[in-house]
Amino acid sequence: MATKKAIITATKKEAPVRIDRLTPPGELLAEELAERGITQTALAKQMGRPLQAINSIVLGKKAITAETALQLEAALDIPAEWWM
Repeated sequence: MATKKAIITATKKEAPVRIDRLTPPGELLAEELAERGITQTALAKQMGRPLQAINSIVLGKKAITAETALQLEAALDIPAEWWM
């Protein structure tokens, strides 16, 4: 499942979204983590999820569920709808 890649400026919840191309959500997550200097391990701890779950999303082996999208929203301040 691919999501639309967006260029986000300002704060994540208030930013206008511009669609560039279809991108797997795991790739978007990896880019966001790199941009923020957050490791997968740190994100997993913050979300209370196993590192393997985050890594599987980043590698495109696991889809982002609604529950995971809500956890990503809480951890990264990016709306859950954006991940779905």
